[in-house]
Amino acid sequence: MRRVVVTGIGIHSCIGNSVDEVRDSLFNGKSGIVFDQERKDVGFRSALTGKVELPSLKGRLSRRERVGLAEEGLYAYVATEQAFEQAKITKDFLETNEVGILYGNDSSAKAVIESTDTMREKKDSMLLGSGAIFQAMNSTITMNLATIFKLKGINFTISAACASGSHSIGIGYFLIKHGFQDMILVGGGQEVNYYCMASFDGLSAFSIKEDEPQKASKPFDATRDGLVPSGGAASLVIESLESARKRGAPILAEVIGYGFSSNGCHISVPNVDGPATSLKRSLEDAGIAPGDVDYINAHATSTPVGDMNEAQAIDAVFGDYKPLISSTKSMTGHECWMAGASEAVYSIIMMQNSFVAPNINFSQPCKEAEPLNITAKTIETNLDTIVSNSFGFGGTNSTIVLKKFK
Repeated sequence: MRRVVVTGIGIHSCIGNSVDEVRDSLFNGKSGIVFDQERKDVGFRSALTGKVELPSLKGRLSRRERVGLAEEGLYAYVATEQAFEQAKITKDFLETNEVGILYGNDSSAKAVIESTDTMREKKDSMLLGSGAIFQAMNSTITMNLATIFKLKGINFTISAACASGSHSIGIGYFLIKHGFQDMILVGGGQEVNYYCMASFDGLSAFSIKEDEPQKASKPFDATRDGLVPSGGAASLVIESLESARKRGAPILAEVIGYGFSSNGCHISVPNVDGPATSLKRSLEDAGIAPGDVDYINAHATSTPVGDMNEAQAIDAVFGDYKPLISSTKSMTGHECWMAGASEAVYSIIMMQNSFVAPNINFSQPCKEAEPLNITAKTIETNLDTIVSNSFGFGGTNSTIVLKKFK
């Protein structure tokens, strides 16, 4: 079995548009949550959202390349540029070597709705434009990035709700570990527009603490009342250790474990057994014990039931071992389809800079979280092994284990 390492990361999120910006936000506990009046105007119960800057790619890509990119594709492109640059991947390298892409995405709502609105109003499909289909398909990110960057390896989108980005890393890790690919671009993207969030709002899933937006996301806190939607994109270059050494690439971390499971019960309400199975499987795959884990980046979205069940799952697996725990969603909100990838990036940033980001807005743990070692403040400490959880609608669970490279 081959070792799998991370040689490049890129991030475009509500807490920063670069690794350096995100590092500072994580260390300082800076929230990216705002009140969006437009959402209130169109009838949302909650107008809270992560504020993500829409990048302009004019002058960076041709018009033909730009027209096929949906909102989440724009985010994914800039995150991938960052990751390839850090990994020392050039255009010449991409044209002469087989590099794959696996990216998490589970909606392209804005593109679909805008095309439908045009058809209803104009009654003429010729007015949709040549890029409409490539923006509207769920595989919009992988098809566009594979074309723009000339990627010739494995190429497909992973749609697994809020575990999509995490599963992309895990499946990429398996393919490289077993020798099917040498290098894969993995990640996750999430559109932030209100079109894609309306149905979530209709489920009363969002926090309504609108008077203090930056204090609304409260993972594991007894007073939490729902998640805050957010998005952006995160990209990681993962490759075999042999490939990285051959290229003289920087090695940021090693992927040593991947766990997964399906709850097999309610479509939207999580349970304890599924996440616990995913956690156990990831540790078994990594060949480590619970006591070897320094930090857990929890999935914890700030929903009453979700946080409760994850806390019980962590306690069931780790017992007397008390690794540090925080949920970066306290700052970013829930980045949905990208969350598993972005939280792997956040974890690597923490590992590289020797700190644990705070679980902000945490003052009174819910009963189920009382046994856990959740930190409400930044802790400067060496991180050798990190576990990152991601769970999604339909009962899909994914856990990634990252280790400092030695």
